[in-house]
Amino acid sequence: MGEKTIFLIDGQSFYASIEKAARPELENRPVAVGDPARESGIILAACPIAKQQGVTTAERVGQARAKCPELVVIRPRMQTYIAISLLITEIFESFTDRVEPYSIDEQFLDVTGAVQSPEELARKIQAQVFLSTGVWCRVGIGPNKVLAKTATDNFAKKNQKGIFTLNESNIAETLWPLPVHRMFMVSTGMTRHFLRMGLTQIGDIARLDQMDFRRRMRREMGRQSDIQADYYWQIACGIDPSPVESGIRKELKSISHGKALRSSLYGELADIQVVLLELVTEVCRRARRRGFMGRVVSVGAVETDGDRAWGFGRQTTLPEPTSLAHEMAKAVLPLFAKHWSGAPVSRLFVSLDSLVEDKVMQLTLFEDRAKAYRRERAIDRIQDRYGSAAILRASSLLEAGVARERAEQIGGHYK
Repeated sequence: MGEKTIFLIDGQSFYASIEKAARPELENRPVAVGDPARESGIILAACPIAKQQGVTTAERVGQARAKCPELVVIRPRMQTYIAISLLITEIFESFTDRVEPYSIDEQFLDVTGAVQSPEELARKIQAQVFLSTGVWCRVGIGPNKVLAKTATDNFAKKNQKGIFTLNESNIAETLWPLPVHRMFMVSTGMTRHFLRMGLTQIGDIARLDQMDFRRRMRREMGRQSDIQADYYWQIACGIDPSPVESGIRKELKSISHGKALRSSLYGELADIQVVLLELVTEVCRRARRRGFMGRVVSVGAVETDGDRAWGFGRQTTLPEPTSLAHEMAKAVLPLFAKHWSGAPVSRLFVSLDSLVEDKVMQLTLFEDRAKAYRRERAIDRIQDRYGSAAILRASSLLEAGVARERAEQIGGHYK
């Protein structure tokens, strides 16, 4: 069997490219996606023209405007971005049935055995995606997913063609001289470990014997680091046996939901409990939609005094699996109150774990659980048809509630 051919295809400045394609008058202007009404908001994407003027992703809108006064900031439309991402997936699937989404703007393709050469096929895909969506794609090509991803991030994004092949024939001369922080999956913390070990380039790791690298990692991080050592050594050497798996659905092990908050508004338990109840309601709705109940519930928070931030996470086991909000809330609310220090909260999350199918339900003498499930599922159907804000808990109408605003968003951003 011959060497595989894997693509990692990335949409350049994805959100910004979609907005510029929808507004031809902005073709030659610097564009960024963010909330134009909030100077403290975050830039989600910036087009190449904006980036040339110093605008970067994740910086504040006010900072970006200070660098580039003519910057056009456009409010995000997440539903549109998701729809176009799905359209691009369909385009990829017209070339191969082995397509694995990696993020909203990145996807792996296994094109092993294609009649055309990899570069010819990459150019054809680039052209079709651009004509269909206005998004220019960069294509990394390699014999596995790690090298394809590395080729995209470090080389295809930096050349005019937007295409680069990385394999055994050129890895030593192209990848290995790069600084170690450019290696796939290497965080800032891991970079510090490598630098303390005297490993400044990716090749410094790849040229080591695997067991020698293990020993060095043990000295730096302890005996528990063997798995990490093997993982990073394989990445540096361009080894990755994982296949391209069609689709994105995996076995569901947990259902969770969280919300970032303005800590200045959430210093009172009553206000925090409003949000906790909204999170619990959404988690249970998601569980019912997927046909699950859970027996373990978790709650966590990030607290702050304005200078420092700290957090906690706690869990408890319920007498019976559930996806009823009032049963989950009965455990979550006191669990939070018990472990909360009283400081303002900047983030909350809840989760439902130890999932089982909801085909069998434990009945009780003191409550008609079957009736409660019928009521909750009736509400689910109304919300699915008319939107999440069609039916809300009364507490969500309080000033502390975030459910109404959240109903207008996807992933924390406006649809």
